[in-house]
Amino acid sequence: MSGSPAQPEEPRAPRRKGRPRDASADDRILAAAAELILTRGFDNMTVDEVAARARAGKATVYRRWAGKEDLAFAALEQLYSTQLPIPDTGSLRGDLLEATRQALAFSGTDTGRAYMRMTVAESLRDPRIGALYTSAFEGQEAAARQLFERGIARGELRPDFRMDLAVNWFAGLMILYAIIERPVPAPEEAEDFVEFMLEGIAARSEG
Repeated sequence: MSGSPAQPEEPRAPRRKGRPRDASADDRILAAAAELILTRGFDNMTVDEVAARARAGKATVYRRWAGKEDLAFAALEQLYSTQLPIPDTGSLRGDLLEATRQALAFSGTDTGRAYMRMTVAESLRDPRIGALYTSAFEGQEAAARQLFERGIARGELRPDFRMDLAVNWFAGLMILYAIIERPVPAPEEAEDFVEFMLEGIAARSEG
């Protein structure tokens, strides 16, 4: 005697394998690594400390980065991607004053000083990190060129003004202050820097 046709079985949901990946872990790990490199340097940073500070397991770190070198590179790559904004106040002097105040305020902090010193040390230690900083600096330099080009267009600078020297001069001073541990001038002294750049080297157009 023939029976009713067999009903097809409902498909079974796939079995989960392990715990779901924590999407925020990458950011926490990179932030912890960057902070430790800034405060202690690459040599004194350990993966164990990074994992503890990031509230992540050591295995979690190694699943994402093969070792300490790769982790440090990724952390600094993210760190160097952050840039100070270039102001647009409507005048060259106003732009320079605002940009200089921002730079002095950052360079005068413990984090800013650590950033400068770490940059020098790590760039000399690892060419990959040196290339990262070079790329970050060139990005800031290109943004600063826009500031100076606006000044030339408004007749506030002579057309042959050496923008590269102006940017390198200021950046070099900030690194020098960090290396020799000399106090960075306060943001209130920004006007002295701007006066030196525009008047002390006769940068302004005479027309």
